[in-house]
Amino acid sequence: MTDLGYTLFTEQSGPRDLVRYATAAEEAGFDFEVMSDHYSPWLTEQGHAPYAWSVLGAVAHATSRVGLMTYVTCPTLRYHPAVVAQKAATVQLLAEGRFRLGLGSGESLNEHVVGQGWPSVQERHAMLREAVEIIRDLHTGELVDHRGEYFQVDSARIWDLPEEPVEIGIAVGGDRAIEELAPLADHLIGVEPEASLVDAWNGVEGAKRIGTEARAIGQVPICWDPDEETAVRRAHEQMRWFSGGWEVNANLPTPAGFAAATQLVRPEDVARSVPCGPDLDKIVEAVSAYWKAGFTDVAVVQIGDDSQDRFLAEAAPPLLERLRAAAP
Repeated sequence: MTDLGYTLFTEQSGPRDLVRYATAAEEAGFDFEVMSDHYSPWLTEQGHAPYAWSVLGAVAHATSRVGLMTYVTCPTLRYHPAVVAQKAATVQLLAEGRFRLGLGSGESLNEHVVGQGWPSVQERHAMLREAVEIIRDLHTGELVDHRGEYFQVDSARIWDLPEEPVEIGIAVGGDRAIEELAPLADHLIGVEPEASLVDAWNGVEGAKRIGTEARAIGQVPICWDPDEETAVRRAHEQMRWFSGGWEVNANLPTPAGFAAATQLVRPEDVARSVPCGPDLDKIVEAVSAYWKAGFTDVAVVQIGDDSQDRFLAEAAPPLLERLRAAAP
């Protein structure tokens, strides 16, 4: 069964609004909610970047049914993995078992702010592997001492733990990352609807098989609006950074860099990759690319803070009905 999610998009909304959207999304019928974990928006026009973990705590208390997940947290530079382990355990207790920890190797935009530089992708993957090991060890509740290549942990213990360890999803984008990281994860997180990601994951020895033991979780930007021109204009203003692809996006350090890199991107370019306007069937088609590729979970990203209330009240219920009718 395909689970359908809603994105709490911290780059375009403030903390109190995000909590309000979370409760409205649950009422609208979404199965789960994912939250971005950023220090900065991609573009100044987005205008927000509240601390995701404070918001998650509030959302955990304000909701009662939906699953929750970071999409994604980098546990290697801006946060030490021992701190991520503690935060994840606390949110899981507040959410009463509804939380999954989504992890990734990070983006320069968010991680460079602590002055530790921006490592190569190979080094970031190695750091992520070590961080996951530390988080897993701390989630046993045992006293942990760790001397690794990148991290040190001295006599650390998580005192408030859920009964079951927090499940971990890891964002991967290619065969090498999958081979290195799949055996460490409970779930796959993918940024493109590529069947090759799922096939490669299921072919790695020691990885939990997607469809039986593991989930594959994707995300689709959309821009619903009763007026298509308004939707295209808003998508271009807020989401044109998306056109660079993740290999580029991971390495740009500031909103000014994203603005410069996307200055030639036109509204019609964005509209070709993001379904814009009132046509729900067009959105269903975009989302369906993920389940056709073997993904089990898909979260939509409704673009524009000022559009969220209307989207959740008017468009989300019929959209979910159509998606569930079409999904496997």
